[in-house]
Amino acid sequence: MTRRDADPDVVVIGGGVAGLFCAYHLRRSGAAVTVLERGALGGPQSCSTGNTGFVGTHGAAPLAEPWMRSMRALGMLHPDAPFYVQLRADRELLRWLRYFGRACTPAAAAAGFRTLVGMKKRSLDLLVELCESADIAATFESPGIILTYKTARGFADASRTVPRAVAGGVPLRVLGAGELDELEPKTRFDIAGALYNAEGAYLRVPEFILEFARMLRDLGVDIREHTAVTDFEVDAGTIRRLHTTGGDFRVRDVVLAAGAWSTECAQMAGIELLLQPIKGYSVTVDMPPGGPSRPVLLSEGRIALVPLGDRLRIGGTLELTGMRTTVSARRLDGMLRTVRDYLPDWAETPTRETWSGLRPATPDGLPLIGRAGPRNLLVATGYGHIGMGLAPAAGELVAHLLAGTQPVLDPIPLRPDRFGRIP
Repeated sequence: MTRRDADPDVVVIGGGVAGLFCAYHLRRSGAAVTVLERGALGGPQSCSTGNTGFVGTHGAAPLAEPWMRSMRALGMLHPDAPFYVQLRADRELLRWLRYFGRACTPAAAAAGFRTLVGMKKRSLDLLVELCESADIAATFESPGIILTYKTARGFADASRTVPRAVAGGVPLRVLGAGELDELEPKTRFDIAGALYNAEGAYLRVPEFILEFARMLRDLGVDIREHTAVTDFEVDAGTIRRLHTTGGDFRVRDVVLAAGAWSTECAQMAGIELLLQPIKGYSVTVDMPPGGPSRPVLLSEGRIALVPLGDRLRIGGTLELTGMRTTVSARRLDGMLRTVRDYLPDWAETPTRETWSGLRPATPDGLPLIGRAGPRNLLVATGYGHIGMGLAPAAGELVAHLLAGTQPVLDPIPLRPDRFGRIP
């Protein structure tokens, strides 16, 4: 292995949106930063390339909500379920599911919502500031988001949550008669009702990732693509060197933000993280004649529609099926059936791209951010399916924790050892 000519202050493992925002805030604090990405930036292996890119205050409810207990009992083992769990002889999966069940309580869900909405609001502020730059501004859209409900029960249940959401800082409201037609005059919906969040926004990916990386390089961040970590050299409780496919690095601090591969990397450093890879899918098609002009969530079906100019991205599903990234034709067909259920005038258009990716998820839906294991290792992972909306604030928190300064956000609910088993 060759040694690097100039060793950085901080090595960030992972070049997805989480790792890049860590690098951004660390560099702004004055650190010399190197980012190691196992593949290509914005490549197909990254969840920062094919997802819907949602940011803003929508989606702050943790995955482990109270109603998920009944879903676990009734539907999660069926391959067509929006959240599908493939049971297998996997000790860590079973342990994850046990903690998931414990987190499905009203008190845990309320606490998780407060933490996530705070992170999302801070992230939105940071994104608005970042995207004032002309080059990256074109990758950020903030037209609001429409939440549609197919069933009367689903709409009624969602409407009852509006006061709590508003009290928590989310500008959610019920759309009155005719308002949906005013917002989306070209799209006909077959639904019971809809809500609207004026703070709904999204990033065009992978365009945002590529433009952000160019900005970071201009700031002096060293980004190494196709560079995988192969081992940690730990001595007296401190990481002394990182061994990689691109050479060795002497390090002062290491930030682990490697997405679904964080568990494997952590094991090299001698620690265990309670994460599971949750697979999501997207299919990008030519914009149909009656396609929406702003993001739309088909709530009961857990499907999102995001307009990308002459294209429409359809994203959704949650699968606990291990580290496989194969695209299931059955899943894609099910997603399109859901779209047709909500949009009766839906017309098939040519497919531009199909994609699946793995999101690192914790049982309680909150990320893992903080010191873990070796004293100079900081973990920043576990964002689940809402990583785009959490990464800006998470990167800022990482920079504060490494510098020892007072963080804007409370790190206690995010501590990596809250599930135990970290030496």
